[in-house]
Amino acid sequence: MTFFSGVIPYLVSPVNSNGSIKERVLGDLCSDLIRKGVSGLTPLGSSGEYAYLSETQKMRIVEVVVEAASHRVPVLPGVASVSTQSAIDQAKAYRSVGVDGIVVVLDSYFPLREHEARKYFLDVADSVDLPMIVYTNPNFQRTDLSIETICAIAKHPNIIGLKDASTNTGRLLSILNRCDSDFAIYSASSHIATTVLMMGGRGWFAGPACVLPKQSIELYDACMRGDWNDAMTMQKRLWPFNEVFAQYRLASCLKAALRAQRYDVGDPIPPQAPLDASAVKVVLDALTKVQGF
Repeated sequence: MTFFSGVIPYLVSPVNSNGSIKERVLGDLCSDLIRKGVSGLTPLGSSGEYAYLSETQKMRIVEVVVEAASHRVPVLPGVASVSTQSAIDQAKAYRSVGVDGIVVVLDSYFPLREHEARKYFLDVADSVDLPMIVYTNPNFQRTDLSIETICAIAKHPNIIGLKDASTNTGRLLSILNRCDSDFAIYSASSHIATTVLMMGGRGWFAGPACVLPKQSIELYDACMRGDWNDAMTMQKRLWPFNEVFAQYRLASCLKAALRAQRYDVGDPIPPQAPLDASAVKVVLDALTKVQGF
């Protein structure tokens, strides 16, 4: 089973006001990120505003990213639903257009029992012959997965790793200690990327890498060299841009930054409103500060 490593940006979803995908913009962004050295591409994450997209829009976005990547780097779209069947349908659809893996999260409406959440991930893994990374995020799931459950589902041949957004490094250490040594851990949070990689993490799924690929790759490369002082210095330098996410929505910040970099990615998807001028200034000041190092 394939493993993935390196810096894998979460892509934004450029959408016109009529709902059509800005295909050329998305394709150019993908190609530029690949030329700058990213290790993979993930459409349909939080950065991609997946919750605001129709299934038709999601499918076209995945098709465009697969076409733009052209086998140069793996494409691992996000799969997310409150429904097991919907998640399976997404996974199969994306498999049919040539994705290399999937990142699967469980959205939640009513709270679920843990065995129900566990079955959701196993059923999706059973449905397609693709490497699958389980994504646990307390912002989306009302039912968290215990360490025991994570290590149990890690035995499934298609489930190759975990992207955990709890920011609980003790939990990650327990998973690394208890699960099979081939089970990969990926950083999902920008402020602990160095820590996760130091613990043996395989890579970093990073929204900021969509607009700061060079700096993100330099951080990852420093970790791979074991130059932890350099890595922490770079992480601290990147952090001011991440701080604006706490003030404004992630995708809104990324789209504002990408527009400043001459990508016509459009506005956040309604009902979200675009950032006002003062908010855009905060975002761009943070971006300039990071780029100035």
